[in-house]
Amino acid sequence: MRCPFCSEPDTKVIDSRLANEGDSVRRRRECQSCSERFTTFETAELVMPRIVKRDGTRMPFDEEKLRSGIMRALEKRPVQLDAIEAAINRIKYNLRATGDREVKSRQLGEWVMDELRDLDEVAYVRFASVYRSFQDVNAFREEIERMQKLPSASSKRSQIPLLDGKTKT
Repeated sequence: MRCPFCSEPDTKVIDSRLANEGDSVRRRRECQSCSERFTTFETAELVMPRIVKRDGTRMPFDEEKLRSGIMRALEKRPVQLDAIEAAINRIKYNLRATGDREVKSRQLGEWVMDELRDLDEVAYVRFASVYRSFQDVNAFREEIERMQKLPSASSKRSQIPLLDGKTKT
């Protein structure tokens, strides 16, 4: 690693520690030439699949677009940021776990709605109304009736998971 102070290409690792809940490694380095110390972070480079939109266009996955859509649905709702970040991480895990190079936007939207249903039912209906292009009040009513037939988030949490708990279907 090149020294950011003198551009010398030879630096030595002094200390390494796990960071970011084990998702990266924090390294303290020292330049062999000028003796300055600096910190670097090493993370795995994971390639996210491309998203195939309804019209057939392919776009790179955009985490900020995902986050802004979820945040818009959750606007003025009593949901903690930690829960939102955990939901986003589960969606990203599902994307990587497919092993596919491309994922249809419809599948991504379903994962978002599953997460929103567990986080906040009002946010779920808000998102679904835009995502499924509700045209009238009857569409809202039908979606709410369908949602009421599904198990609630609290009843899901009280069940013993069959898998490791990371994936959701």
